Amino acid sequence: MRVTKEQLKQLIQNKLHKAGLQESHADTAADVLVFADERGIHSHGAMRVEYYAERIAKGGINTNPDFRFEKTGPCSGVFHADGGNGHTAAKLAMDEAIKMAKENGIAIVGVRNMSHSGAISYFTHQASQADLIGISLCQSDPMAVPFGGAEPYYGTNPIAFAAPSSEDGKSMTLDMATTVQAWGKILHARSKDESIPDTWAVDKNGEPTTDPFSVNALLPISGPKGYGLMMMVDVLSGILLGLPFGNKVSSMYDNLAEYRKLGQLHIVINPEFFGGISGFKKDVSQSMDDLNQIKPATGFTKVLYPGQNNDVVIEEYKDNGIEIVDDILEYLRSDVIHNNQYDHKDPFAK
Repeated sequence: MRVTKEQLKQLIQNKLHKAGLQESHADTAADVLVFADERGIHSHGAMRVEYYAERIAKGGINTNPDFRFEKTGPCSGVFHADGGNGHTAAKLAMDEAIKMAKENGIAIVGVRNMSHSGAISYFTHQASQADLIGISLCQSDPMAVPFGGAEPYYGTNPIAFAAPSSEDGKSMTLDMATTVQAWGKILHARSKDESIPDTWAVDKNGEPTTDPFSVNALLPISGPKGYGLMMMVDVLSGILLGLPFGNKVSSMYDNLAEYRKLGQLHIVINPEFFGGISGFKKDVSQSMDDLNQIKPATGFTKVLYPGQNNDVVIEEYKDNGIEIVDDILEYLRSDVIHNNQYDHKDPFAK
């Protein structure tokens, strides 16, 4: 079923507010979730709402947090999230990073003790819309086997990047899990009862599986290279901030009544302090055009610059509405807050 962007945001906001989030935090969370859905990243969109609602209702997200930004240097700071909504904390932390980068050329801001923040490209998009380069790293609960290992240690530990261009607000963007696919992609496959490629995950015996319901652990991208990136993200968004790390990171589903204490790191660079913003944006646009002109390989019609596929989906959905699974829309429109389907449940279980 398809709905407009505005309709979807209102449905999500209403549900999260009814679950207990204060209205402004529910508004921000809804904005981040719709940002994902309108780009076709449904694994981080409306399908996550029931999980958030259950955690909020059970006290696992602080609905009245004492948000506090601690500036620790001219270009650094820590945003204390106090167990509050991760989408809101990460957005406010990026706002602080943008201010510092505008003034001093670069900023690094850590977010401490937050809940899940969704698609982290939302926050790098904040930076690119302000004519800045944005990088964001976020730890997650252990569900990926390290290269050469048989037990999960690191999470999907995503990395996002965005650089502004001179093309009507468009950006060169990257939003990737350091696993072959994010756990949300497994959930999305389950919600549509679809199989997955056998390169995404392994079952309880460590064997590749195409059944999303048999997944026991995810695989790192490119073997040891993805494993190394997982480590980097864990160090910068966990250990650096004095937070739990590796397999000590709290599970998304273990106890929804407890705060998760996650970490995220924003890095913002102001091109004006280097070669100048005008030339930078012009050259990024040139790079985007150059990539589009590259001779496509067999089976491809065009080389897309990173993030261009999202722009294509945005335009398609703008004309036809955002496609959302019927069951998810039914939940958003209902009076149900949660069905106790997540708490203390193995995330890999059926």
